Amino acid sequence: MAFIKSRKHAVNRRQSLGAATAATLLTSFALAHPALAADTGTTAQVSDTKNLPGVKVEANRGADYHVDKVSSPKFTQPLLDTPQTISVISKDLIQDQGATTLTEALRNSPGVGTFYVGENGSTSTGDAVYMRGFDASSSIFVDGVRDMGSISRDVFNIEQVEVEKGPAGTDNGRTSAGGAINLVSKQPQLMNAVSGSVSYGNANRKRATADWNQAIGEHSAFRLNVLGQKAGVAGRNDVENNRWGVAPSLAFGLGTPTRLYIDLLHVKQNNVPDGGVATIGLPSYRSPDPTRPWLNGAPRADQDKFYGTDADHDHVKADMATVRVEHDFANGAVLRNTTRWGKTHQDYLLTSFMYSAANLVTPDPADPSTWTVARSNPTFKDNTNKIVTNQTNFTTSFHTGSVEHSLSTGIELTQEKLSTVGVAALNGSKWTPASVYHPNPDSATGLVWGRNGTGSEGKTTTEAAYAFDTLKFGEQWLVTGGVRLDHYKTEFDSTVACGGRGAPACGASPTGTVVPGVDATKSDNLLNWKIGVVYKPAANGSVYADYAVSAQPPGGAQLQLSSSANSADNPAFDPQKARTAELGTKWNLFGDDLLLTAAVYRTEVSNDIAQGDDGLYYQTGKKRVSGVELSAVGKLSDRWSVSSGFTTMDTKVIRGTVVSQDGSSDLAYTPKYAFTAWTTYQLPFGLTIGGGARYAGEMKRGKDGAVGTPDYTKSYMVFDAMATYAVNKHFDLQLNVYNLADKKYVSAINKSGYRYTPGTPRSALLTANFRF
Repeated sequence: MAFIKSRKHAVNRRQSLGAATAATLLTSFALAHPALAADTGTTAQVSDTKNLPGVKVEANRGADYHVDKVSSPKFTQPLLDTPQTISVISKDLIQDQGATTLTEALRNSPGVGTFYVGENGSTSTGDAVYMRGFDASSSIFVDGVRDMGSISRDVFNIEQVEVEKGPAGTDNGRTSAGGAINLVSKQPQLMNAVSGSVSYGNANRKRATADWNQAIGEHSAFRLNVLGQKAGVAGRNDVENNRWGVAPSLAFGLGTPTRLYIDLLHVKQNNVPDGGVATIGLPSYRSPDPTRPWLNGAPRADQDKFYGTDADHDHVKADMATVRVEHDFANGAVLRNTTRWGKTHQDYLLTSFMYSAANLVTPDPADPSTWTVARSNPTFKDNTNKIVTNQTNFTTSFHTGSVEHSLSTGIELTQEKLSTVGVAALNGSKWTPASVYHPNPDSATGLVWGRNGTGSEGKTTTEAAYAFDTLKFGEQWLVTGGVRLDHYKTEFDSTVACGGRGAPACGASPTGTVVPGVDATKSDNLLNWKIGVVYKPAANGSVYADYAVSAQPPGGAQLQLSSSANSADNPAFDPQKARTAELGTKWNLFGDDLLLTAAVYRTEVSNDIAQGDDGLYYQTGKKRVSGVELSAVGKLSDRWSVSSGFTTMDTKVIRGTVVSQDGSSDLAYTPKYAFTAWTTYQLPFGLTIGGGARYAGEMKRGKDGAVGTPDYTKSYMVFDAMATYAVNKHFDLQLNVYNLADKKYVSAINKSGYRYTPGTPRSALLTANFRF
């Protein structure tokens, strides 16, 4: 703690980006399409927040990608009149693309993805999502409740995915500066329907799902979603994604003023994780050793190679129980109460590597088959996350004079726990090295691992109260504001092995002796707020300005506190703060079936950790991300559906330590330009065809002491296609082909640049869909 001082600087005010680009684009579109000049007497569309789309049984439906409103009652208006960039990924879009995980579904939101493989000693796992320049993997929610754990989330029980960009602290409490992601669970409906799918694809990918909805009375229903999957990964030897899941739910009082929902979820995964491929031989690779110049021209390692071992595993068990009660009052007010218990356990071993000069052995420079690399970084996890929460929300509408109010207010009481058990290599044991170009996981021997007596216990307790109000001034003006106060307390206690990197010195004790680590408590208040102004030039359009703030306290991301002088999780520091300003416009076209959006934004993060000239660390750093985001989602006709988005992200370290390896002020793992597009067209004779493109620009990697590894990844564009043929109203066949041009590209890279995740090569998935 002695290394830290408190020193703040005044905020440098910088001119915000103008809205001319967005306004010009949408104005031109309006002039070209008379649909914009819709009857101004038409009331703005309003969606019932209690009823998301139910089970669909029509065989020849057109895909519906347009969603009018997010599920959270904290958003009092439809998307058209919500002053913020929010993209909703519908279940129709997920199904048409054959997406099975949250990471795959998020490809439909430009600039959102798993671009970061992690540090060498801490490989990223699961949905390690970056959004608008910042890690958002700790800002993932299910039905408005935080979902902790570094796991991959399946979408078999998901109705839609909501991506809220920019600080979301007012809506959710502590969150990433980039925004938050909410997964909306499927709920029972008053109908009888059975649907499902069976899929087979490259890498022996097998998957089956079923969705059974049954009315069990005049006002009650039961729904059951099940999943089974056993799958390899196209283009990657030995990597596996195996899981099964079951999600039963009951609903009582449907169609009455009082409703009760009971949801259960159990998912079990038995995966072989992917440690990535060596960057040796990539165009930007350089020899890490000046005495071995021949490494500059080394062959590129095949991207299907697996450098792990047959002991590598990722075992996940996730359980969730939710009870939600809703009551409608006679005056239109609604009271909701949600109780959630959740538990996730992850047992994990991934063998990674570092292509440093010391670890790369080249006995015969002329014969690369003799080259080996040390399997030097086994990553272990034995983590358990638990959450218990109760959330109460009350929404109502009323008038004060001529002003109409839409009020949403509530309280949230939450306790989150993290328990880790230390697992490590024992007695200095190591895996045998791997061949650089012909690694064999079965040949790895020598490592002995087990519990080493270390561990940690973290607990964060939060009491929060919030209020949102939308004031309508006539037909054209709306003012939306929200404020949230969180009181949190984080308690953390750990034991560590002395003598390691970042660990306490051992003194007279042997290296590896278990000693006390961090024993600390951090308690504080977080005040987050946002305000937006909306002007409606027509009933089907809006122009808005928005400003929002949020904060991430020490330990807020992973429930862990740190004694490191340069860690934002050190309890001596204040919360990091994010502020976003956004100007934009939204238009519903083609009978309100297509939503066009355009926005310019700027996010600034302050209280970042930076090293001063005296070698001490202060909260004087500041980072900034600004850019433009455009999207078009919905239908151009009954048969033609589209979902597309484009974003720019101009990132910069304004003040503080440079974070990119090339020495620039850019933020790492963030493409400057990103684009996604998908469209389907339903032909008259039961055939639907579709396809799309995904583009990500060049990305910088993080800064560290690695020598010779790439400083950045190149931009890439990938094309996908699909075709579905409806055999009859109950059965259709769907073929998805990914990466049509078989483009080789780097989808993610680790901090040191020794390892990368290759993009999936050309592959196909055939699915039989049924419904009754």
